[in-house]
Amino acid sequence: MARGTKCWFNGKILPVEEAKISLFTHGLHYGTGAFEGIRSYKQKNGGGAVFRLREHMQRLAESCKLMDLKIPYTLDEMVKAVIETCKANNFEECYIRPITFIADGPLGVYPGTNPPMDLAILNWEWGSYLGDKGINEGTRLKTSSYIRPHVNSSMSKGKITGQYAVGVVAKREAIMAGYDEALMLDTEGFLTEGTGENLFMIKNNVVKTTPQTAILNGITRQTVMEYFKRKGMEVQEIRFTRDELVLADEAFLTGTAAEITPIKEVDGRLIGDGTPGPLSSKLKSDYAAMVRGELPEYGKNWLTKIV
Repeated sequence: MARGTKCWFNGKILPVEEAKISLFTHGLHYGTGAFEGIRSYKQKNGGGAVFRLREHMQRLAESCKLMDLKIPYTLDEMVKAVIETCKANNFEECYIRPITFIADGPLGVYPGTNPPMDLAILNWEWGSYLGDKGINEGTRLKTSSYIRPHVNSSMSKGKITGQYAVGVVAKREAIMAGYDEALMLDTEGFLTEGTGENLFMIKNNVVKTTPQTAILNGITRQTVMEYFKRKGMEVQEIRFTRDELVLADEAFLTGTAAEITPIKEVDGRLIGDGTPGPLSSKLKSDYAAMVRGELPEYGKNWLTKIV
């Protein structure tokens, strides 16, 4: 995993080792920040382009709004900053991590009425988030003993740094039990998502994905829903249970890092015959083409060139 040697930090391109924060940073102590995961891809016609960049940066701003925080940069400035970071590291295909947080200030839980905000943008080369075997053969999930926080106990629509602590312990639990990823339930026992991915299942040619109750509204999730609707398939945003998932014809996870990752099994029970199904396999190959500019009919404004 090659990391970029330069980053964008508070308006400047700097060597990564020079981008320093104070130990008194409020976001370090209390998780008061937000982040994004974005990817750029090499394009069919040359060069690189970032997939759905503006949507990601808009969500970053919205995540901060949920915490009553304001990033001191416009959407256009943040979009430009991402491109500058990719160019500074000579990356055409990479993962991009914007992160913003309350900077050095009051040390109590209350950060003040208009706390100072830092914004950094990093990038690195990253392959399949759940491993090449997982993305090609299907990933193995364990239902977590930890639940996705209730909608009134967290800002579930925000990609907020502190909220990922539950995902960290759930992921560790799954890995230690010999699985690849954790599958989290809501407070009533319905499925929600993985620790960093949205969840889909297909049964009798009907595509189901968990509704926006206690999940993050993933950008890849939105892309996949549009893809299937354009194919004329029925897409439902509906709650479903573990037994429904086990009886699915196909199932897969989506996310910027995970891209399209088929699900092989859940809690030791195979999904379908335990191999990636035809619809999810076609989606995976079409998504790989889409993000590289090979299917221009999908989202003509979704690719921002690195120039």
